[in-house]
Amino acid sequence: MRLVVAVTGASGALYAQRLLSFLEQEDHEVHVIVSDSARQVAREELEKGSLLVPSRFVLHGQRSMAAPFLSGSNPFSAMVIIPCSMGTAGRIAHGISEGAIGRAADVFLKERRRLVLVPRETPWNLVHARNMVTLIEAGAVVIPACPSFYGKPASVLDLVDTIISRVLDQLQIPNRLATRWKEEGS
Repeated sequence: MRLVVAVTGASGALYAQRLLSFLEQEDHEVHVIVSDSARQVAREELEKGSLLVPSRFVLHGQRSMAAPFLSGSNPFSAMVIIPCSMGTAGRIAHGISEGAIGRAADVFLKERRRLVLVPRETPWNLVHARNMVTLIEAGAVVIPACPSFYGKPASVLDLVDTIISRVLDQLQIPNRLATRWKEEGS
């Protein structure tokens, strides 16, 4: 599978780190875009002080327009924007292809490829809600970073993994990161 993982400046860098860590163990081609704001947030939120992108993944700059997934002629399987800031979601919803993240999302929507957004912002205002409806109508999947508790998570990582598990489900990547509802043994 050929994947794009984009990280924006919304709070929740740990979500991106956990997804990248899981994908590192898998046999997928992964391209990563990290916005400047995401780097700043990661410095504040992550223990290591930065997002650790596995060396075998291809890292692209937010201002680059040379990445292969920026054209519909180069087929990729899916794109995940995690966490997705409301500014990024709004620009995508309104077709503003600013920078590599916005352009890539626009390509995934126009080519009817899987686009998954993980917004972490709360509460939402009416503009946020309408942008999400627009994105869903355009074909995106929105997975708000709202962890589940029925698996009795014992740590912050357990909570984060309930969201990462749902993202991986949307990518059709098998995983056992979180307890499933009414799963045997839960």
